[in-house]
Amino acid sequence: MTTEIYMIFGLIILMLVFFVWGKWRYDIVSLVTLIVASLTGLVPMDAVFEGFGHPAVITVAAVLVVSKGLMNAGVVDFMARYLLRLGDNIIVQMTSLVLAVTISSAFMNNIGALALMMPVAIKMARKNNKSPSIFLMPLAFGSLLGGMTTLVGTPPNIIISTFRADYTGEAFKMFDFLPVGGAVALAGVTFILLIGWRLIPKRTGGKSEEDLFEIKDYITELKVPEESKYAGKTVHELEESVEGELKIVSVIRKDKNYAAPSLRLSLEEGDSLIVEATAGKIQEILDATDLKLADNDKLSQEDIKTDDVEIMEAVVMTNAFIIGRTAKAMRIRSRYGINILGVAREGVRINKSPDSIKFIVGDILLLQGPPDTLSEMITQWGCLPLAGRGISLGKPRRLVPGVLVFATALVLTALGIIPVQVSFMMAAVAMVLGNFISVKEMYESIDWSIIVLLGSIIPVSRALETTGGAQLIAGSVLSLADRLPIWAMVLAVLVISMTLSDIVNNAAAVLIMAPIAIEIAGGLSASPDAFLMSVAIGASCSFLTPIGHQSNTLVMSPGGYKFGDYWKMGLPLEIIVVVVAVPLIMFIWI
Repeated sequence: MTTEIYMIFGLIILMLVFFVWGKWRYDIVSLVTLIVASLTGLVPMDAVFEGFGHPAVITVAAVLVVSKGLMNAGVVDFMARYLLRLGDNIIVQMTSLVLAVTISSAFMNNIGALALMMPVAIKMARKNNKSPSIFLMPLAFGSLLGGMTTLVGTPPNIIISTFRADYTGEAFKMFDFLPVGGAVALAGVTFILLIGWRLIPKRTGGKSEEDLFEIKDYITELKVPEESKYAGKTVHELEESVEGELKIVSVIRKDKNYAAPSLRLSLEEGDSLIVEATAGKIQEILDATDLKLADNDKLSQEDIKTDDVEIMEAVVMTNAFIIGRTAKAMRIRSRYGINILGVAREGVRINKSPDSIKFIVGDILLLQGPPDTLSEMITQWGCLPLAGRGISLGKPRRLVPGVLVFATALVLTALGIIPVQVSFMMAAVAMVLGNFISVKEMYESIDWSIIVLLGSIIPVSRALETTGGAQLIAGSVLSLADRLPIWAMVLAVLVISMTLSDIVNNAAAVLIMAPIAIEIAGGLSASPDAFLMSVAIGASCSFLTPIGHQSNTLVMSPGGYKFGDYWKMGLPLEIIVVVVAVPLIMFIWI
């Protein structure tokens, strides 16, 4: 092996280690990898940023914008309207939800489709006094299965299509993925609906906000006694006197409830203060002040909300602005008048001051504030409302024009009239010009972490080819060719891709495996299509862990899942994928 091969192998292995470790975001890891590759000469300096102009990157960005436009037009909400009218039969509910998210994910961003269906699923679960865990993992897996059926369903398919174009001069068409991907999706969804959901551990937490955030655990009633030194002082002055250990979420004065009170509100003798503080801090607060503990063990969320102040539950999305930040550092209360009453992680409330908790993906936040402010800020922070104001039903009158814009791009791509990156960029622009999506929303809808990941790893993937690294790996695999039939080689590529996608981002898995798959095909004098299709299918099957795909991560906390819960349904599902996919790939693409 040459020095360059040693270097590219070492760099990719180190990158994968950092991906699995998760200490740094994968977009930062990939960008650092690109920089190191350029400084060591593995990637020429004049080609360092070529990845950011790659057709796959442009297509992914355009699809994300179009997906947001479809959401605003009310496409998914249109389905949600009817899903909420279903009866109480859990099989009917499960079937409708999983089919809806699977079909939606075939034509729009699977994270977006899942995000729109999650509140519907949670509302159904709570309506029937069921745990959301029953619905959410099937929804996440359904979004992955749906994505593998079309060119624009998931980034791996887009990337694989561009690799084929580079190698053969012709990209995969819109529905080239359907014969294999559709059959796999059908088999997978059938398994989920008949057997799979029964294998999911039934987590009891999170049936309602009261279950997840026990009232007695996060709010307490205190009284301002007569001749209190705090009478006449403001809410802010009282909170500052105990050095931030106390948060007043409601002031009840006679028949008036000041929920989420202004920090400038003056206190009076006899006021009841509903406060948020950890159980261990209440006695310290009582010792440090002349406040008295009220004799009230019947507090409910009705005591901390009014017509003008709402309690809302939201989950931190994968690209949320608030990830790694705390409410205190963001000054959420003083800036926006919003209180964070509790934070739950993996279905369990974190028993410490919510203001000091660094948010991570999947955290559930219990928020208090004015409804309009809550809705606006939740969107700006990159969170998804799970309860509170209910499901938005979109604007049906915009439904038909929105679908027409999307369908036009779909037809132009499917017929090969215009390349996918051009047709969907045209559709994205049409969404903006047609007021389906604002310019601000356009930029916010793009998951820039994925764009940075793709733009950074594409040159590194090419370096794996130019240094001879891909050929070396392929040669090692091909040494088994005399003893193994070609279907076994296809199987090996599929399983390796599948395994890799369970521990790293699926786009990264494709970019690593695609050049190796092409070299294996060349060594066997076989069609590269079969091996590229194996990579595409395998990379979309991140069913064993919550870290392999953003959909899995997103449902972890709302469903109360543990890390080891995923493989219980995911492992048999991956076996089904292999059993269905390999014969079809051999029949259609060899």
